[in-house]
Amino acid sequence: MKQTTIRNLHRDLGYFYIGLIISFAFSGIMMNHRESWHPEKYTVETKAIQVSLPEESLITEKYAEELGVTLGIDDKIRRHKIKDDLLKISFEKHDVEIDIKTGKGEIVSFIKTPIISQMMKLHKTTSNWWIYYGDIFGISLIVIAITGSIMIPAGKLTFKRRGWKLALAGIIVPLLILLFV
Repeated sequence: MKQTTIRNLHRDLGYFYIGLIISFAFSGIMMNHRESWHPEKYTVETKAIQVSLPEESLITEKYAEELGVTLGIDDKIRRHKIKDDLLKISFEKHDVEIDIKTGKGEIVSFIKTPIISQMMKLHKTTSNWWIYYGDIFGISLIVIAITGSIMIPAGKLTFKRRGWKLALAGIIVPLLILLFV
């Protein structure tokens, strides 16, 4: 393959995917820290509540769902649990926590963070068209990596002289992290 063809392919794929590369990198960094903070949602309102709860054995998923409706929550329930005398109900856009002894609690309302939530959705979506597009993107990244490694035709900075060492280090470091961390 001609050197100009390799450079053109590398350049054009890079230009075409630059937005997706930046979006994936940015949302990937945020997802790495999703246990510390929830980058996809932010709190809009916290509201104190007082409710009368039945005995713990009667607090089922159906009860939690009905309680949500009573509290004015109209989004889908995700899960509920009781731990350390605290009833926690998670809905798509709300979290409810209630002390089962006192009935005092709070409702925390969330909305999606503009742009950030859409970028993070890229990492989570499982629709068929996105999977195929993601596969094409992955193949294109492989092409970008290979063409980038062979673009420099001669000299001290070629893949044969120096680049292979950096590429090998780039493979070994993540493997070591996976094995020992």
